[in-house]
Amino acid sequence: MDINEQTVIGALVAEDYRTATVFKTYGIDFCCNGNRTIAEACAKKGQGPEILIGALEQARSQQGTEGLAYTSWPADLLADYIEKKHHRYVTAKIAEITPFLEKVATVHGSRHPELKAVEALFKDSAAELSAHMQKEEMILFPYIRSLASNGTTRAPFETVEDPISVMMHEHHMEGERFEKIAALTGNYTPPEDACSTCRVTFSLLKEFEEDLHLHVHLENNILFPKAVKMEQEKVN
Repeated sequence: MDINEQTVIGALVAEDYRTATVFKTYGIDFCCNGNRTIAEACAKKGQGPEILIGALEQARSQQGTEGLAYTSWPADLLADYIEKKHHRYVTAKIAEITPFLEKVATVHGSRHPELKAVEALFKDSAAELSAHMQKEEMILFPYIRSLASNGTTRAPFETVEDPISVMMHEHHMEGERFEKIAALTGNYTPPEDACSTCRVTFSLLKEFEEDLHLHVHLENNILFPKAVKMEQEKVN
């Protein structure tokens, strides 16, 4: 894929995940808002696209792996991978991070009130993500697997685009929530007087957000388009 002003961000990252680092550096959302062109994203940032395009081309020219070739995976395999890797990760890390945040907010909240806000935001995210993943595992993913295997499972919706639009909206909401968490924590920089628990908690939050970016990217930019295409081919 040639990189130019009209290149769609999500499609570029789907082709070569090395470019994700560049978009992160420039503060451009490639997962929840990956359907924008480079020109549109740069216009919102109030900057020209030339420097960004140069950085993207440099990233692609570097030696090394481009990451797993997710775009070549069949949709059912990708759904299995997301569920077993990313969904399980989210569940495990929620259980790990929540008590840490409660402790940090209780001990240090009087000096750093932003910690209480972070705790509240993360708990909201934990609840919403848990419900979100359950809907995917119980409704959307089984239907995608059926499409991939040429099954005849009757969809509980008119078209797969209906639940996909809901999932993408919920992805966007979580992206905004973690933008607030990142802003409150100075991009996960612990306070100077932070204890070891606080430092570990900030590190875990940063890791959680990075995994969520890849998780949402795999769904929004790769799995969901595959599902729409499969359904259309089946109908036609």
